[in-house]
Amino acid sequence: MTDRAAARAAKSRLAQRLSGDPGVVGIGLARRKSDYVVKVDLTDASAAPRVPGDVDGVPVVTEVIGVVRPL
Repeated sequence: MTDRAAARAAKSRLAQRLSGDPGVVGIGLARRKSDYVVKVDLTDASAAPRVPGDVDGVPVVTEVIGVVRPL
C-alpha cells in the first residue's frame, strides 16, 4: 500500500529526473483503488519508454494527453 507521503516524495524525485523532457507535460498524484500512484502526462506515446514503471516502490502510470497550450 502506498500512502500519500511516499507518493509525494516519489513525485518530487521523478519531476527532477524528467525535468526538461519535451514529451512530459505534467506530473501529479492519482488514486488507484486504495493506493496512490505518480501519474505522468505525455504529449505522445514515444515518450513513455523514458518514464520508469516505479520510483522507490511507488507505481508510475502514464497517459497520453497531447500537447498542452495556453488558452
